[in-house]
Formats: sequence, structure tokens, C-alpha cells
Amino acid sequence: MTAATAPTVSAPAPLTDLVAIRDLDRAQVDDLLAVAAELLPIARRERATVPTLRGRIVCNLFLEDSTRTRLSFDLAAKRLSADVVAFTAEGSSVSKGESLLDTAQTLMALGVDLVVLRTSSAGAPVQLARQLDIPVLNAGDGWHQHPTQALLDAFTLLQHRPILEGARILIVGDVLHSRVARSDVELFRLLGADVTLVAPPTLLPTDVSAWGVTTTADLDGVLPDLDVVYVLRLQKERMHRAFLPPTGEYAATWGIGPARLASMRPDALLMHPGPVNRGVELSSAALEDPRCLVQEQVTNGIAVRMACLYRLLAGPRSEAAREVTV
Repeated sequence: MTAATAPTVSAPAPLTDLVAIRDLDRAQVDDLLAVAAELLPIARRERATVPTLRGRIVCNLFLEDSTRTRLSFDLAAKRLSADVVAFTAEGSSVSKGESLLDTAQTLMALGVDLVVLRTSSAGAPVQLARQLDIPVLNAGDGWHQHPTQALLDAFTLLQHRPILEGARILIVGDVLHSRVARSDVELFRLLGADVTLVAPPTLLPTDVSAWGVTTTADLDGVLPDLDVVYVLRLQKERMHRAFLPPTGEYAATWGIGPARLASMRPDALLMHPGPVNRGVELSSAALEDPRCLVQEQVTNGIAVRMACLYRLLAGPRSEAAREVTV
């Protein structure tokens, strides 16, 4: 048995909730990413769990379908030895008409220490954070925000590039319905990257001029000059048919297949938040390309979410940084 300690990165301003990227300053972002780097070996199961959050209860309140994010938060909490309560709308009082606030207050009365909320209602985590005395962590709310996805995306890129200052990042696809796009744009710009958006005109937000990004309809014209190509999922469940070109047309015009892979720089990186509509946003060749970071994003998501839980729940450094055995 060898001794190890919990992360030793000194904390900036403490986090009370995490509902949107815009609520974080650069010091808090750098801190979360540094803590994630220290926790990554645990996320990869190279070491056993640490008891940092032993005795704490994390409720995963998932009111919208999810696989990667839900499992990632579940594993993140368990790696830190927290108890996890999994809550879904089906089979609960929510299906009987109970409000989100009443549900969350019930959970708090039962002794839950933190609520991870995923919902189709944009803004719900903000409202919940104002009402509860325990931390709220946004796991995705409607078209609004997905802060831990943005953090894991930045963390993954920084494993391949020492800094993101000046990096040329393209986000392509269904920007209109994407909370990932909104969160990634905010975080990538905070880290100094230059962001370009490419999307069908019907899938660009009307307020995109205020985002501080470049927009273009010429994917093939910009592709050879980019450092990162971030492809969004086509969110059919969030749109009316009028927004959506035929799938084959969408893949040919906006998807990344063999020809576009060949036009990308050899050192360019390819990302996608998942789940992938194979053959639509990314071809099988793209998913198998060594520049594709999709699986790294999944693994890194556990470490980043561990870091977020740690910062929201671990308490004072003197309490959290206790010796553990692995």
C-alpha cells in the first residue's frame, strides 16, 4: 500500500454552484482543470477511489435522457467515495405533477448534499440554485448551458496543446439547439481561442452576432486552416422539420467524411460531444481517425466532473487534503 493525497492545487474563489460557464472566472477554470489533471489517474482506474467525499450524498436528478453524462457523474461521485442517489422523472412524484423546486427541497430535507440537474427546461438550474442551500451542478439544461462538457472539452484539448491562446477552433453543425456550442464558445474564448461557427442558416441563433465569433457557410474553405474541428450532434428531438435538411444532404454539406478528413491539417484535432449520429455528423472513417478525441473526451469527463464535485463539496483545504491509501 502506498500513500497518496487528495489534490494539492490551492483554491481560488470558492464555488457555491456551477450552472454556467459565464459564472466562472479564469482562475476558477484553471483551478478546476488542474484538479482534474490530478484526479485523472483515479478516473482511469489506475488507482483506487479516494475517500474525500465519504459521507456526502450526491443526487443525480436527471429529468432528460442521458447516457454519457449520467454515467460520468455517477462514476465521478463514486470515485470520490460519495453516496449517489439516482433520480429520474419516471416513477417519481414529478410524473404526478410535483414541481422541480418541491422535488429538490424534498431531496435536501432527506440529507442530500448536492444536486446534479439535467433538464430540458432552459434556466431551471439557475432558478434552483437561488432557492436551495446546497450546491447545484448543471448537467445540461435545454438549449442553455452544459458547463462540465465545455470544461472536459478544454481539458482534452489542453492534453494535446499546451495553451489554447490563439487556437483556431471551428464548431460546426446544429448551433441553434446546442447548449454545448454556447458553453464551448464562452470557455474557448475565455481561454483565448478564436472560434468560427459553421451551420445551415436555419441552425444559427439569431443573436450569434453577440457571441464574439466568426460565422461562415463555407466549411470546405476554412477546414484546411483549423487547429480544432468540433462537430455538434444534430438534435432532431429539439427541432421542427422546417429547421432540418434531409439527412443525406446534411451529411454531404456539413458532415466530416473521408474527403474532409483529407483536407484537414495532419495535426488538427477532431471532437464531438456524443452521442454521434454515425454517417451524419461523422463518418466511420472520422471516428476511427487518430485525430479524433471522442473517446478521450468520455474518459476525461469523469476526471473533470470529479474536480467539480470536489470543489463544490470537499470543504476547507485542511479538511479535504487528508491522506488516503491506494
